[in-house]
Amino acid sequence: MRNAEAQHKFDHVVAVLFENRSFDNLLGRLYEPGEVSAFDGVVGKALSNPIPKWAQHGAEREFVPYGVAADMDVPNPDCRDDFAHVNRQLFGASSQRQDWRTTAASFNLPAGPRAAPTMEGFVADYILAVREAIGREPTYQEYAQIMSGYAPDQVPVISTIARGFATFDHWFCDVPSETFTNRSFCHAGAASGFVVDAPFVNFPLHNHAETIFERLDAAGLTWRVYVDRRMRCSVTGLIHASRLAEQFATNFSTLDDFFEDAEDGRLPAYSFIEPCLMHADNDYHPALSGASPNTSIDAASSVLGGEELLARIYTAVRTSSGEDRSNFANTLLLVGFDAHGGTYDHVVPPRVDPPVASAPAGQMGFRFDRAGLRIPAVAVSAYIEPRTVVTTQYRNTSIIRTLRARWPLGPPLTARDASAPDIAPVLTRSTPRAPEDWPDVTPQPLRGLQRARSSLDQRLTAMGQALLGLVIALDTHYTGNIPDLDPETATVTEATDYLNERSPRFWPGLYAHAA
Repeated sequence: MRNAEAQHKFDHVVAVLFENRSFDNLLGRLYEPGEVSAFDGVVGKALSNPIPKWAQHGAEREFVPYGVAADMDVPNPDCRDDFAHVNRQLFGASSQRQDWRTTAASFNLPAGPRAAPTMEGFVADYILAVREAIGREPTYQEYAQIMSGYAPDQVPVISTIARGFATFDHWFCDVPSETFTNRSFCHAGAASGFVVDAPFVNFPLHNHAETIFERLDAAGLTWRVYVDRRMRCSVTGLIHASRLAEQFATNFSTLDDFFEDAEDGRLPAYSFIEPCLMHADNDYHPALSGASPNTSIDAASSVLGGEELLARIYTAVRTSSGEDRSNFANTLLLVGFDAHGGTYDHVVPPRVDPPVASAPAGQMGFRFDRAGLRIPAVAVSAYIEPRTVVTTQYRNTSIIRTLRARWPLGPPLTARDASAPDIAPVLTRSTPRAPEDWPDVTPQPLRGLQRARSSLDQRLTAMGQALLGLVIALDTHYTGNIPDLDPETATVTEATDYLNERSPRFWPGLYAHAA
Protein backbone atom coordinates (compact mmCIF):
# COMPACT_ATOMS: atom_id res chain seq x y z
CA MET A 1 0.00 0.00 0.00
CA ARG A 2 1.23 3.49 -0.82
CA ASN A 3 2.32 5.32 2.32
CA ALA A 4 0.23 8.44 1.55
CA GLU A 5 -2.89 6.31 1.27
CA ALA A 6 -2.23 4.59 4.61
CA GLN A 7 -1.57 7.86 6.42
CA HIS A 8 -5.05 9.13 5.65
CA LYS A 9 -6.67 6.16 7.37
CA PHE A 10 -6.49 7.93 10.71
CA ASP A 11 -7.16 11.47 11.89
CA HIS A 12 -6.48 10.82 15.57
CA VAL A 13 -3.60 9.07 17.33
CA VAL A 14 -3.89 7.77 20.90
CA ALA A 15 -0.69 6.50 22.53
CA VAL A 16 -0.28 4.97 25.97
CA LEU A 17 3.10 4.07 27.45
CA PHE A 18 3.15 1.58 30.28
CA GLU A 19 6.20 0.79 32.42
CA ASN A 20 9.16 -1.54 32.51
CA ARG A 21 8.43 -4.75 30.64
CA SER A 22 10.44 -6.46 27.92
CA PHE A 23 8.88 -8.09 24.89
CA ASP A 24 9.84 -11.59 26.04
CA ASN A 25 8.40 -10.91 29.49
CA LEU A 26 4.92 -9.89 28.33
CA LEU A 27 4.41 -11.11 24.75
CA GLY A 28 7.14 -13.68 24.18
CA ARG A 29 4.61 -16.54 24.22
CA LEU A 30 1.98 -14.82 22.08
CA TYR A 31 2.35 -17.31 19.20
CA GLU A 32 3.61 -20.88 18.94
CA PRO A 33 6.33 -21.64 16.37
CA GLY A 34 4.77 -21.77 12.90
CA GLU A 35 1.46 -20.30 14.06
CA VAL A 36 2.15 -17.12 12.09
CA SER A 37 4.61 -16.55 9.27
CA ALA A 38 7.25 -14.91 11.45
CA PHE A 39 7.42 -14.22 15.17
CA ASP A 40 10.54 -13.89 17.31
CA GLY A 41 9.28 -15.11 20.67
CA VAL A 42 10.55 -17.53 23.30
CA VAL A 43 8.59 -20.74 22.64
CA GLY A 44 10.75 -23.57 21.30
CA LYS A 45 14.03 -21.84 22.15
CA ALA A 46 16.47 -23.03 24.79
CA LEU A 47 16.96 -19.63 26.42
CA SER A 48 18.90 -19.29 29.66
CA ASN A 49 21.29 -17.10 31.64
CA PRO A 50 24.39 -18.22 33.55
CA ILE A 51 24.53 -18.03 37.32
CA PRO A 52 27.67 -16.14 38.42
CA LYS A 53 30.16 -18.18 40.40
CA TRP A 54 29.97 -15.65 43.23
CA ALA A 55 26.27 -16.39 43.82
CA GLN A 56 25.98 -17.76 47.36
CA HIS A 57 23.00 -19.98 46.55
CA GLY A 58 22.38 -22.15 43.50
CA ALA A 59 25.66 -21.51 41.69
CA GLU A 60 26.11 -25.26 41.26
CA ARG A 61 23.14 -25.24 38.84
CA GLU A 62 25.26 -23.11 36.49
CA PHE A 63 22.36 -21.52 34.61
CA VAL A 64 18.68 -20.50 34.90
CA PRO A 65 16.40 -21.64 32.05
CA TYR A 66 13.66 -19.34 30.80
CA GLY A 67 10.22 -20.24 32.18
CA VAL A 68 6.67 -19.11 32.82
CA ALA A 69 5.91 -16.54 35.52
CA ALA A 70 4.71 -18.25 38.69
CA ASP A 71 2.25 -15.48 39.61
CA MET A 72 1.09 -12.01 38.61
CA ASP A 73 3.72 -10.21 40.66
CA VAL A 74 6.91 -11.36 38.92
CA PRO A 75 9.65 -10.28 39.32
CA ASN A 76 9.32 -9.32 42.95
CA PRO A 77 11.29 -7.41 44.19
CA ASP A 78 11.70 -5.04 41.27
CA CYS A 79 14.77 -5.29 39.05
CA ARG A 80 17.03 -2.34 38.17
CA ASP A 81 17.15 -0.40 34.92
CA ASP A 82 19.58 2.49 35.15
CA PHE A 83 22.41 2.66 32.61
CA ALA A 84 25.03 0.68 34.54
CA HIS A 85 22.60 -2.08 35.44
CA VAL A 86 21.35 -2.40 31.87
CA ASN A 87 24.94 -2.64 30.67
CA ARG A 88 25.53 -5.50 33.10
CA GLN A 89 22.37 -7.22 31.80
CA LEU A 90 23.51 -6.80 28.20
CA PHE A 91 27.21 -7.53 28.46
CA GLY A 92 27.40 -9.79 31.51
CA ALA A 93 30.00 -7.75 33.37
CA SER A 94 31.37 -9.63 36.36
CA SER A 95 31.46 -6.72 38.80
CA GLN A 96 29.45 -7.20 41.98
CA ARG A 97 29.17 -3.48 42.60
CA GLN A 98 25.54 -2.47 42.87
CA ASP A 99 25.51 1.32 42.70
CA TRP A 100 26.66 3.10 39.53
CA ARG A 101 27.83 6.01 41.69
CA THR A 102 30.59 3.78 43.08
CA THR A 103 31.36 2.00 39.82
CA ALA A 104 34.36 2.83 37.65
CA ALA A 105 33.87 5.16 34.70
CA SER A 106 33.19 2.20 32.40
CA PHE A 107 29.74 1.85 34.01
CA ASN A 108 29.86 -1.91 33.44
CA LEU A 109 30.74 -1.53 29.76
CA PRO A 110 33.10 -4.10 28.19
CA ALA A 111 36.59 -3.07 27.21
CA GLY A 112 35.84 -2.95 23.49
CA PRO A 113 33.63 0.02 22.53
CA ARG A 114 31.91 -2.03 19.79
CA ALA A 115 31.51 -5.27 21.75
CA ALA A 116 28.33 -7.18 21.01
CA PRO A 117 25.91 -7.77 23.90
CA THR A 118 25.68 -11.37 25.06
CA MET A 119 22.32 -10.91 26.86
CA GLU A 120 23.74 -13.08 29.67
CA GLY A 121 23.92 -10.70 32.62
CA PHE A 122 20.28 -10.60 33.73
CA VAL A 123 20.64 -13.18 36.50
CA ALA A 124 23.84 -11.63 37.87
CA ASP A 125 22.33 -8.17 37.91
CA TYR A 126 19.08 -9.33 39.49
CA ILE A 127 20.93 -11.12 42.28
CA LEU A 128 22.43 -7.75 43.20
CA ALA A 129 19.06 -5.99 42.97
CA VAL A 130 17.37 -8.58 45.21
CA ARG A 131 20.28 -8.49 47.65
CA GLU A 132 19.79 -4.73 48.03
CA ALA A 133 16.01 -5.03 48.37
CA ILE A 134 15.79 -7.79 50.96
CA GLY A 135 19.08 -7.29 52.81
CA ARG A 136 20.41 -10.81 52.36
CA GLU A 137 21.60 -13.19 49.65
CA PRO A 138 18.65 -14.38 47.51
CA THR A 139 17.84 -18.03 47.02
CA TYR A 140 17.83 -19.64 43.59
CA GLN A 141 14.02 -19.50 43.51
CA GLU A 142 14.09 -15.78 44.31
CA TYR A 143 16.57 -14.68 41.66
CA ALA A 144 15.36 -17.17 39.01
CA GLN A 145 12.22 -15.00 38.67
CA ILE A 146 14.08 -12.72 36.28
CA MET A 147 14.18 -15.55 33.74
CA SER A 148 10.42 -15.86 33.40
CA GLY A 149 7.59 -14.27 31.46
CA TYR A 150 3.84 -14.39 31.14
CA ALA A 151 1.69 -16.76 29.10
CA PRO A 152 -1.21 -15.31 27.06
CA ASP A 153 -3.86 -16.60 29.47
CA GLN A 154 -2.15 -14.71 32.31
CA VAL A 155 -2.34 -11.40 30.42
CA PRO A 156 -5.46 -11.91 28.29
CA VAL A 157 -6.09 -8.23 27.51
CA ILE A 158 -2.82 -7.28 25.85
CA SER A 159 -2.54 -10.76 24.30
CA THR A 160 -6.03 -10.62 22.80
CA ILE A 161 -5.49 -7.12 21.44
CA ALA A 162 -2.09 -8.10 20.03
CA ARG A 163 -3.56 -11.12 18.25
CA GLY A 164 -6.51 -9.09 17.05
CA PHE A 165 -4.38 -6.40 15.43
CA ALA A 166 -0.62 -5.80 14.93
CA THR A 167 2.26 -6.90 17.14
CA PHE A 168 5.75 -5.47 16.62
CA ASP A 169 8.34 -8.07 17.60
CA HIS A 170 11.34 -5.81 16.93
CA TRP A 171 10.25 -2.60 18.65
CA PHE A 172 12.97 -1.18 20.91
CA CYS A 173 13.11 1.61 23.46
CA ASP A 174 15.54 4.33 22.44
CA VAL A 175 18.00 4.33 25.36
CA PRO A 176 19.48 1.41 27.37
CA SER A 177 18.45 3.05 30.63
CA GLU A 178 15.46 4.11 32.69
CA THR A 179 12.21 6.08 32.58
CA PHE A 180 12.84 9.78 32.09
CA THR A 181 15.36 9.58 29.24
CA ASN A 182 13.24 7.06 27.34
CA ARG A 183 10.05 9.07 27.78
CA SER A 184 11.88 12.17 26.58
CA PHE A 185 12.92 10.37 23.39
CA CYS A 186 9.28 9.42 22.74
CA HIS A 187 8.31 13.04 22.11
CA ALA A 188 11.61 14.83 21.47
CA GLY A 189 13.89 12.25 19.86
CA ALA A 190 16.52 13.28 22.41
CA ALA A 191 17.06 13.92 26.13
CA SER A 192 19.60 16.74 26.17
CA GLY A 193 22.37 14.25 26.94
CA PHE A 194 20.73 12.91 30.13
CA VAL A 195 20.94 9.14 30.61
CA VAL A 196 19.64 8.47 34.14
CA ASP A 197 16.83 9.97 36.22
CA ALA A 198 19.12 11.75 38.72
CA PRO A 199 19.99 14.47 39.61
CA PHE A 200 16.34 15.44 39.70
CA VAL A 201 16.93 19.01 38.50
CA ASN A 202 18.18 17.84 35.12
CA PHE A 203 14.98 17.05 33.27
CA PRO A 204 12.59 19.78 34.47
CA LEU A 205 15.16 22.59 34.24
CA HIS A 206 17.76 21.58 31.66
CA ASN A 207 16.08 19.30 29.11
CA HIS A 208 15.68 21.82 26.28
CA ALA A 209 15.03 19.38 23.43
CA GLU A 210 12.23 20.50 21.10
CA THR A 211 9.09 18.36 21.34
CA ILE A 212 6.53 17.15 18.84
CA PHE A 213 3.90 18.90 20.98
CA GLU A 214 5.32 22.26 19.93
CA ARG A 215 5.21 21.20 16.29
CA LEU A 216 1.55 20.28 16.69
CA ASP A 217 0.86 23.70 18.20
CA ALA A 218 2.66 25.45 15.36
CA ALA A 219 0.58 23.52 12.81
CA GLY A 220 -2.66 24.42 14.58
CA LEU A 221 -3.32 20.81 15.59
CA THR A 222 -4.75 19.76 18.94
CA TRP A 223 -3.04 17.59 21.54
CA ARG A 224 -3.60 16.59 25.12
CA VAL A 225 -1.81 14.60 27.81
CA TYR A 226 -4.26 12.58 29.91
CA VAL A 227 -2.95 11.58 33.34
CA ASP A 228 -4.23 9.24 36.03
CA ARG A 229 -5.60 11.77 38.53
CA ARG A 230 -3.84 10.12 41.47
CA MET A 231 -0.52 11.30 40.03
CA ARG A 232 -1.18 15.00 40.81
CA CYS A 233 1.53 15.75 38.21
CA SER A 234 2.51 14.73 34.69
CA VAL A 235 5.77 12.95 33.95
CA THR A 236 5.64 14.28 30.39
CA GLY A 237 5.12 17.82 31.67
CA LEU A 238 7.91 17.51 34.22
CA ILE A 239 10.59 16.17 31.89
CA HIS A 240 9.72 18.76 29.21
CA ALA A 241 8.91 21.64 31.57
CA SER A 242 11.31 24.07 29.92
CA ARG A 243 9.36 23.68 26.65
CA LEU A 244 5.80 22.98 27.79
CA ALA A 245 5.24 24.94 31.02
CA GLU A 246 2.92 27.41 29.29
CA GLN A 247 0.66 24.52 28.21
CA PHE A 248 0.36 22.95 31.68
CA ALA A 249 -2.97 24.63 32.37
CA THR A 250 -4.48 24.01 28.93
CA ASN A 251 -3.22 20.69 27.57
CA PHE A 252 -2.94 18.43 30.62
CA SER A 253 -5.99 16.76 32.14
CA THR A 254 -7.17 13.48 33.63
CA LEU A 255 -8.01 10.04 32.38
CA ASP A 256 -11.61 10.86 33.29
CA ASP A 257 -11.45 13.50 30.56
CA PHE A 258 -10.02 11.00 28.07
CA PHE A 259 -12.90 8.59 28.51
CA GLU A 260 -15.42 11.42 28.19
CA ASP A 261 -13.69 12.83 25.11
CA ALA A 262 -13.53 9.41 23.45
CA GLU A 263 -17.22 8.78 24.13
CA ASP A 264 -18.22 12.20 22.80
CA GLY A 265 -15.95 12.05 19.74
CA ARG A 266 -13.85 14.98 20.96
CA LEU A 267 -10.38 13.44 20.98
CA PRO A 268 -7.59 15.76 19.80
CA ALA A 269 -5.31 14.93 16.89
CA TYR A 270 -2.83 13.44 19.38
CA SER A 271 -3.68 11.99 22.79
CA PHE A 272 -1.00 10.72 25.15
CA ILE A 273 -2.02 8.67 28.18
CA GLU A 274 -0.04 8.35 31.41
CA PRO A 275 -0.97 5.57 33.86
CA CYS A 276 -0.31 6.08 37.56
CA LEU A 277 3.45 5.83 37.95
CA MET A 278 3.48 7.16 41.51
CA HIS A 279 1.78 4.10 43.04
CA ALA A 280 2.37 1.70 40.13
CA ASP A 281 -0.88 -0.20 40.36
CA ASN A 282 -2.08 0.20 36.75
CA ASP A 283 1.12 0.61 34.73
CA TYR A 284 2.30 -3.05 34.41
CA HIS A 285 5.40 -2.14 36.46
CA PRO A 286 7.11 -4.99 38.33
CA ALA A 287 6.56 -5.04 42.08
CA LEU A 288 8.32 -2.07 43.62
CA SER A 289 10.55 -3.82 46.15
CA GLY A 290 7.67 -5.14 48.18
CA ALA A 291 10.06 -7.31 50.18
CA SER A 292 11.90 -4.32 51.58
CA PRO A 293 10.83 -3.14 55.03
CA ASN A 294 11.83 0.43 54.14
CA THR A 295 9.89 0.81 50.90
CA SER A 296 6.20 1.42 50.39
CA ILE A 297 4.21 -1.53 49.09
CA ASP A 298 2.12 -1.14 45.98
CA ALA A 299 -0.97 -3.01 44.92
CA ALA A 300 -0.44 -6.73 44.71
CA SER A 301 -0.20 -6.70 40.92
CA SER A 302 0.20 -3.73 38.64
CA VAL A 303 0.10 -6.25 35.78
CA LEU A 304 -3.58 -6.90 36.55
CA GLY A 305 -4.13 -3.20 37.08
CA GLY A 306 -2.45 -2.43 33.76
CA GLU A 307 -4.62 -5.03 32.06
CA GLU A 308 -7.75 -3.39 33.48
CA LEU A 309 -6.68 0.08 32.34
CA LEU A 310 -5.70 -1.13 28.87
CA ALA A 311 -9.09 -2.83 28.51
CA ARG A 312 -10.82 0.46 29.32
CA ILE A 313 -8.70 2.43 26.84
CA TYR A 314 -9.23 -0.13 24.08
CA THR A 315 -12.97 -0.25 24.74
CA ALA A 316 -13.18 3.54 24.69
CA VAL A 317 -11.64 3.62 21.21
CA ARG A 318 -13.68 0.66 19.98
CA THR A 319 -17.01 2.13 21.07
CA SER A 320 -16.34 5.69 19.92
CA SER A 321 -18.80 6.33 17.09
CA GLY A 322 -19.18 10.08 16.61
CA GLU A 323 -19.75 10.96 12.96
CA ASP A 324 -17.36 13.55 11.51
CA ARG A 325 -15.49 13.42 14.83
CA SER A 326 -13.11 11.00 16.50
CA ASN A 327 -14.41 7.44 16.23
CA PHE A 328 -13.34 3.81 15.98
CA ALA A 329 -12.60 4.06 12.26
CA ASN A 330 -10.39 7.15 12.26
CA THR A 331 -8.40 6.57 15.47
CA LEU A 332 -5.05 4.78 15.65
CA LEU A 333 -4.27 3.37 19.11
CA LEU A 334 -0.63 2.64 19.97
CA VAL A 335 0.13 0.55 23.06
CA GLY A 336 3.73 0.63 24.20
CA PHE A 337 6.17 0.70 27.10
CA ASP A 338 8.86 3.22 27.94
CA ALA A 339 11.63 0.70 28.72
CA HIS A 340 12.30 -2.95 29.54
CA GLY A 341 12.85 -2.18 33.22
CA GLY A 342 15.46 -4.89 33.71
CA THR A 343 13.25 -7.83 32.70
CA TYR A 344 14.85 -10.43 30.40
CA ASP A 345 14.81 -10.31 26.62
CA HIS A 346 16.87 -12.44 24.27
CA VAL A 347 17.21 -10.14 21.23
CA VAL A 348 20.33 -7.98 20.95
CA PRO A 349 19.47 -4.26 20.71
CA PRO A 350 20.61 -2.55 17.52
CA ARG A 351 23.07 0.25 16.92
CA VAL A 352 21.26 3.53 16.20
CA ASP A 353 22.02 7.08 15.10
CA PRO A 354 22.84 9.58 17.85
CA PRO A 355 20.23 12.35 17.92
CA VAL A 356 22.87 14.87 16.83
CA ALA A 357 26.00 13.32 15.35
CA SER A 358 28.23 16.25 16.28
CA ALA A 359 27.06 16.47 19.91
CA PRO A 360 29.56 15.59 22.66
CA ALA A 361 29.10 12.49 24.76
CA GLY A 362 26.29 12.84 27.25
CA GLN A 363 25.88 11.90 30.89
CA MET A 364 28.04 8.94 31.94
CA GLY A 365 29.93 9.23 28.64
CA PHE A 366 27.11 7.73 26.60
CA ARG A 367 26.88 8.76 22.94
CA PHE A 368 23.32 7.50 22.43
CA ASP A 369 24.47 5.19 19.65
CA ARG A 370 22.83 2.05 21.06
CA ALA A 371 19.10 1.46 21.42
CA GLY A 372 17.53 0.00 24.53
CA LEU A 373 15.95 -3.44 24.68
CA ARG A 374 12.84 -4.81 22.97
CA ILE A 375 9.58 -3.75 24.52
CA PRO A 376 5.97 -4.78 23.86
CA ALA A 377 4.26 -2.71 21.15
CA VAL A 378 0.82 -3.14 19.63
CA ALA A 379 -1.07 -1.04 17.06
CA VAL A 380 -4.87 -1.03 16.95
CA SER A 381 -6.80 0.27 13.96
CA ALA A 382 -9.90 -0.67 12.00
CA TYR A 383 -7.54 -0.91 9.01
CA ILE A 384 -5.22 -3.55 10.51
CA GLU A 385 -5.72 -7.23 9.77
CA PRO A 386 -5.89 -9.66 12.70
CA ARG A 387 -2.76 -11.61 13.63
CA THR A 388 -0.43 -9.13 11.96
CA VAL A 389 3.21 -9.47 13.04
CA VAL A 390 5.58 -6.66 12.08
CA THR A 391 9.18 -7.81 12.02
CA THR A 392 10.68 -4.50 10.84
CA GLN A 393 12.77 -2.68 13.42
CA TYR A 394 10.82 0.10 15.18
CA ARG A 395 11.54 2.35 18.16
CA ASN A 396 9.51 4.64 20.40
CA THR A 397 10.63 7.55 18.21
CA SER A 398 8.37 6.00 15.57
CA ILE A 399 5.58 7.84 17.39
CA ILE A 400 7.18 11.14 16.32
CA ARG A 401 7.78 9.86 12.79
CA THR A 402 4.16 8.71 12.45
CA LEU A 403 2.82 12.09 13.55
CA ARG A 404 5.19 13.94 11.21
CA ALA A 405 4.22 11.71 8.30
CA ARG A 406 0.50 12.19 8.91
CA TRP A 407 0.55 15.97 9.30
CA PRO A 408 2.83 18.78 8.01
CA LEU A 409 4.90 19.12 11.16
CA GLY A 410 8.20 20.05 9.61
CA PRO A 411 11.54 18.25 9.40
CA PRO A 412 12.75 15.61 11.86
CA LEU A 413 13.37 16.73 15.41
CA THR A 414 16.62 14.74 15.47
CA ALA A 415 18.39 12.05 13.51
CA ARG A 416 16.69 9.50 15.74
CA ASP A 417 13.12 10.15 14.59
CA ALA A 418 14.42 10.76 11.05
CA SER A 419 15.50 7.10 10.87
CA ALA A 420 12.52 5.64 12.76
CA PRO A 421 9.89 4.00 10.52
CA ASP A 422 6.31 5.24 10.17
CA ILE A 423 3.52 3.04 11.54
CA ALA A 424 0.99 3.98 8.84
CA PRO A 425 2.03 1.25 6.32
CA VAL A 426 0.85 -1.38 8.81
CA LEU A 427 -2.72 -0.20 8.08
CA THR A 428 -3.18 -2.44 5.04
CA ARG A 429 -6.94 -2.94 4.81
CA SER A 430 -8.87 -1.02 2.17
CA THR A 431 -12.03 -0.93 4.29
CA PRO A 432 -12.38 -0.57 8.08
CA ARG A 433 -13.32 -3.48 10.32
CA ALA A 434 -16.62 -2.88 12.10
CA PRO A 435 -16.22 -2.62 15.89
CA GLU A 436 -18.33 -5.76 16.38
CA ASP A 437 -15.58 -7.62 14.51
CA TRP A 438 -12.93 -6.42 16.97
CA PRO A 439 -12.07 -8.96 19.69
CA ASP A 440 -13.67 -8.67 23.11
CA VAL A 441 -11.30 -8.28 26.04
CA THR A 442 -11.87 -9.37 29.62
CA PRO A 443 -9.22 -8.61 32.25
CA GLN A 444 -8.68 -10.92 35.16
CA PRO A 445 -10.67 -9.71 38.18
CA LEU A 446 -9.03 -7.27 40.53
CA ARG A 447 -11.25 -8.24 43.46
CA GLY A 448 -9.72 -10.62 45.92
CA LEU A 449 -6.22 -9.20 45.49
CA GLN A 450 -4.32 -8.30 48.57
CA ARG A 451 -4.23 -4.53 48.02
CA ALA A 452 -2.77 -3.57 51.38
CA ARG A 453 -0.32 -0.70 51.39
CA SER A 454 2.46 0.09 53.76
CA SER A 455 2.08 2.64 56.51
CA LEU A 456 1.67 6.20 55.32
CA ASP A 457 4.73 6.93 57.45
CA GLN A 458 7.00 4.81 55.23
CA ARG A 459 9.17 6.13 52.43
CA LEU A 460 8.17 6.53 48.81
CA THR A 461 9.04 4.00 46.15
CA ALA A 462 12.04 4.76 43.92
CA MET A 463 9.78 6.14 41.18
CA GLY A 464 7.81 8.14 43.73
CA GLN A 465 11.07 9.67 44.98
CA ALA A 466 12.08 10.60 41.42
CA LEU A 467 8.73 12.19 40.61
CA LEU A 468 8.70 14.14 43.88
CA GLY A 469 12.24 15.30 43.14
CA LEU A 470 11.15 16.65 39.75
CA VAL A 471 8.19 18.53 41.25
CA ILE A 472 10.37 20.06 43.97
CA ALA A 473 12.96 21.16 41.40
CA LEU A 474 10.28 22.76 39.21
CA ASP A 475 8.47 24.39 42.13
CA THR A 476 11.70 25.82 43.52
CA HIS A 477 12.68 27.19 40.12
CA TYR A 478 9.40 29.00 39.49
CA THR A 479 8.41 30.10 42.99
CA GLY A 480 11.58 30.11 45.07
CA ASN A 481 9.80 27.75 47.47
CA ILE A 482 12.36 25.36 48.96
CA PRO A 483 10.49 22.75 50.98
CA ASP A 484 12.04 21.01 53.94
CA LEU A 485 11.48 17.74 52.15
CA ASP A 486 14.03 15.24 50.87
CA PRO A 487 12.61 12.87 48.20
CA GLU A 488 14.81 10.02 49.46
CA THR A 489 13.44 10.23 53.01
CA ALA A 490 9.96 11.73 52.47
CA THR A 491 7.04 9.64 53.67
CA VAL A 492 3.94 8.90 51.63
CA THR A 493 1.95 11.36 53.76
CA GLU A 494 4.52 14.14 53.42
CA ALA A 495 4.75 13.72 49.65
CA THR A 496 0.97 13.65 49.21
CA ASP A 497 0.49 16.76 51.31
CA TYR A 498 3.19 18.60 49.37
CA LEU A 499 1.78 17.63 45.97
CA ASN A 500 -1.76 18.58 46.99
CA GLU A 501 -0.49 21.97 48.10
CA ARG A 502 1.87 22.82 45.23
CA SER A 503 0.76 20.95 42.11
CA PRO A 504 -2.59 22.67 41.43
CA ARG A 505 -0.81 25.88 40.41
CA PHE A 506 0.95 23.94 37.64
CA TRP A 507 -1.71 21.43 36.56
CA PRO A 508 -5.17 22.70 37.49
CA GLY A 509 -6.70 20.23 35.03
CA LEU A 510 -5.41 17.26 37.02
CA TYR A 511 -7.45 18.37 40.01
CA ALA A 512 -10.74 19.02 38.23
CA HIS A 513 -11.99 15.48 38.94
CA ALA A 514 -9.97 14.82 42.09
CA ALA A 515 -11.76 12.94 44.81
